[in-house]
Amino acid sequence: MATLRNLKIKTSTCKRIVKELKSYEKEVEREAAKTADMKEKGDDPYDLKQQENVLAESRMMIPDCRKRLEAALADLKGTLAELESSNQKEGPEIDDAGSTIAEVEQLFQETDD
Repeated sequence: MATLRNLKIKTSTCKRIVKELKSYEKEVEREAAKTADMKEKGDDPYDLKQQENVLAESRMMIPDCRKRLEAALADLKGTLAELESSNQKEGPEIDDAGSTIAEVEQLFQETDD
C-alpha cells in the first residue's frame, strides 16, 4: 500500500540522485580540464597516468548514477500511480512528485539528444 510518506521518500531519493549525477558531471569536467592541463605542461608521466585514472573513475560513476536514477524514477512513478488510483490526486506531495518526475525525464531527454 502506497502512502504519502512513501511518496515523499521516493521523491527525495530522486532529487538526491539528480544532485549526485550533476555533481559527478561537474567533477568529470574539472578532472578532464586538469588532465588536459597536465598534458599541455608535460608533467611527469606517472602523475599524468594517476590523473587519467582519477578521470576514468569519475566517468564510471555517471552510468551507475543514471541507472540508479532510472530505477528510482520507475519506483516513484509506480507509487504515484498507486496513490492516484486510490483517489489521492492532489496535495503538495503529489505535486512535488509530479514536478520531480518531469524534471528527471527532462534531464534524460537532454542527455539522450
